[in-house]
Amino acid sequence: MAPLRFALPNKGSLSAPAAQMLAEAGYRVHRSGRELIVADPANDVQFFFLRPRDIAVYVGEGSLDVGITGRDLLHDSVVSAKEILPLGFGRASFYYASKPGEISGLAELEGRRVATSYPNLVDAHLAEVGVKAHLVRLDGAVETAVELGVADAIADVVETGITLKTSGLETFGKPILKSEAVLIQSERVTEGSDAAAAVEILHRRLQGVLIARRYVILDFDCPVSAQEEAFRLVPGIESPTVSPLAREGWVAVRSLVPRDEAPFVMDELWRVGARAILVSSLDTCRI
Repeated sequence: MAPLRFALPNKGSLSAPAAQMLAEAGYRVHRSGRELIVADPANDVQFFFLRPRDIAVYVGEGSLDVGITGRDLLHDSVVSAKEILPLGFGRASFYYASKPGEISGLAELEGRRVATSYPNLVDAHLAEVGVKAHLVRLDGAVETAVELGVADAIADVVETGITLKTSGLETFGKPILKSEAVLIQSERVTEGSDAAAAVEILHRRLQGVLIARRYVILDFDCPVSAQEEAFRLVPGIESPTVSPLAREGWVAVRSLVPRDEAPFVMDELWRVGARAILVSSLDTCRI
């Protein structure tokens, strides 16, 4: 059986989080230096470290089976790779921006120059809204394009907005795209193949990591008289696990709760009579 061929970002903001998530899912992706290919024999995977912008192209052409890249880069590549799982990191929004007060809506881009590093993505969006503009393709930072006079507006990924403000720009209109890191798959991975089976395992593992990051385990002792009210507070994924305690009239309860809600749930459980309330983190899971 041929190993699953997996593309990973070799640098940039997606590189370290992608490697960390895969490590949490049980894959060995550590590079001792600048190796471009790393083998994980235990999981029968070969990792190829590539420029983030090139990953969708390699996967779309079928040279590699799966990869992790940004949704914005996937859309701009115009290839036949498909997104199969959003990964929850590298989130950013894609906006148009110009000098304050100069352009307030998409219709005002008609006939004007728009600088971007994502020409295919922007061209498709402008066509969708019926606006014809002249695209100026730039590699890398485009924030200076307006100041230097090569464009009237830009279209770019916005994470915090600080860089735009520093460059004297502000966004206008609705987001072109909400981006984040995504797992993508080649359409040449056929159903029933060894690669498809490996991708299914990968998908399940990464989902387990995502759930483990979102939820914690909540254990507590509860009077039987208060258990129905407690269950409404901790419905869990399917339902809470309940076990009798040696102390008559009490049960032990275990359930999953959203990590961000755990402190408030603990307060409410205490209010209804629960005691010995414990929170534990998950490393990974299968739900």
